[in-house]
Amino acid sequence: MFPIGDENAGTIIKPIVNWSLIGICVAVFVYQVSLAPRQLDAFFMQYGAIPAEITDLRNLPSILTSMFLHGGFGHLFGNMVFLLVFGDNIEDAMGHVSYLLFYLLSGIAAALTQILLNPDSQIPIIGASGAISGVMGAYIVLFPHGKIRTIVFYTVMLVPAWIMIGVWFALQLFSGFSTLGGPDVGGVAFWAHVGGFVAGAVLVWIFKDGDAVARQNAVREHHRSWQRASMRSR
Repeated sequence: MFPIGDENAGTIIKPIVNWSLIGICVAVFVYQVSLAPRQLDAFFMQYGAIPAEITDLRNLPSILTSMFLHGGFGHLFGNMVFLLVFGDNIEDAMGHVSYLLFYLLSGIAAALTQILLNPDSQIPIIGASGAISGVMGAYIVLFPHGKIRTIVFYTVMLVPAWIMIGVWFALQLFSGFSTLGGPDVGGVAFWAHVGGFVAGAVLVWIFKDGDAVARQNAVREHHRSWQRASMRSR
């Protein structure tokens, strides 16, 4: 399942932080494309979060910078679509500053989870997916019945958030357990996804604006009531 949109019911603030995060990731990727292969490898080693370095308390700022690096166009595109779909509602539910802090803390928690489970790895952790997983954790807590436009077997369907995100999280958890004890060959940092998601689901209780959440849910319920009444009148 791949999300392509959701119901932005009741949102009133422009998601300038979410747009800015997307813009920074895209700008960094454009810079990456301009680098020669050896330069790009050095760039990843410098700004990606290498577990063995972090556990030795070296290059700690890379935990933050790693969130804005991506390994290829597909990696960037998938992450930015997920952030575009889920981030605007969460920014509206928290406010600009709180959302930015929430996003960064989720990303830090995601990286530390992966590092904890593979502390000797020399492979840099890169990508925004850990932080975005936190956004998804917040979304399923605040708007479990929100409708997500999702591609399922080449068909676009409206799927409740608790199903779409729940299935996604179950896949991350299953994939994470399947990699435990195996060789370090790089690839997807599934435990970063799990750690970011759990962090987001917890941190949302600190950062949410209850009035904004109530506003969004009230508009969603109004839309559903109108749809049910429309169906009965046909």
